[in-house]
Amino acid sequence: MKAAGGLAIIGTERHESRRVDRQLRGRSGRQGDPGSSVFYVSLEDKLMRLFASERIAKVMDRLGFEDGEMIEHPMISKSIERAQKKVEENHFGVRKRLLEYDDVMNKQRTVIYEKRRHALMGERIGMDIADMIWDRVCNILENNDFQGCRERFLEVFAMEFPLSQDRLEGGKLDDLAEEVYQKVMDRFKEKTNLMAANANKVIKRIYESPQGQMYEQIRVPVLDGRHVYQIMVNMKEAYETQSQALVKAFEKAILLHTIDEAWKENLRLLDELKHSVQNASYEQKDPLLIFKLESVKLFDDMVNRINNKTISILMRGQVPDIDLQMTQAPISDNQQQRRQQYTESRTDLTDPGQRAAAAHDTRGQQGPVQPITAEKLPGRNDPCPCGSGKKFKNCHGRNL
Repeated sequence: MKAAGGLAIIGTERHESRRVDRQLRGRSGRQGDPGSSVFYVSLEDKLMRLFASERIAKVMDRLGFEDGEMIEHPMISKSIERAQKKVEENHFGVRKRLLEYDDVMNKQRTVIYEKRRHALMGERIGMDIADMIWDRVCNILENNDFQGCRERFLEVFAMEFPLSQDRLEGGKLDDLAEEVYQKVMDRFKEKTNLMAANANKVIKRIYESPQGQMYEQIRVPVLDGRHVYQIMVNMKEAYETQSQALVKAFEKAILLHTIDEAWKENLRLLDELKHSVQNASYEQKDPLLIFKLESVKLFDDMVNRINNKTISILMRGQVPDIDLQMTQAPISDNQQQRRQQYTESRTDLTDPGQRAAAAHDTRGQQGPVQPITAEKLPGRNDPCPCGSGKKFKNCHGRNL
């Protein structure tokens, strides 16, 4: 190899980046080994055509060079290097611009990931929910319209507005917000305690049964008036905490689900915004500045959606009172069969022996925990799917 002169590098064009050309040249002379390199460039190459072809062509015509004749002159090499430098500067500007756009998204990503991490770890869920309730109370009261406050309270908190019109119009905003916040928190604690009490009746009965010790996890249906959320919770932990662990698992699942859905939608809107603001350059405006201003509005809207949806679901969430469902009048064998099928499909927890529907047997193989799912409820005046012959509002939907 050395006797033949070493490695010879032959390039058929010059790359837009000088770094790539230098890497190719370096292949032919590593660690003092012999070698050579040569690059052939045409004025019709993309790099030369965009940056240097006309000026060099005029010089070549003036000097009398013929077509196809090889030219070796420092001026050619310098012209190529200047063209490469311009391309590199353009690419650097594009990358810098993209980085500035990504920096806006990264700041939002940092805030959302912190919220999600708090929900995932579960240590700050109570504090985060309290902050959400306070934010919603202040947002509603700032409207200072009595009818609007009543409608928004029913929509978000599922409760009547606790202030009279005179009290709303005559009080200070800070004092009113503190008063309303305390009443909403009291209502929220009542809802969570009722949820735990209803679930604990069944969890206690299952855990204390002869088969209860073999169950590791249990799936509890939680209703919000529109959907049924299947919440997985550790059986022993739920029993020892009197189902407060179920309440925490429900809050965690809803918060994570809401954050994920809102963040995915916000990323889609930001991507559309990044493409649409490019038209602002035709109006002599900076697209990046417009993107930053509009992205702040999108972020605020996303946070409002997260707070509204999370609080709305948590304030409406409840576990069906299963004891009431078990004290209905006798039914026929056909209705009993239909009710049993409905019970199994909805994972009702009335029968401790339903291992597949209600709990996981620790002695068998356990699959991955399924994500939160929601099912549509029947209409209030529709026949109850359990087969009792009653309307849904008078049977399983009586407590909604």
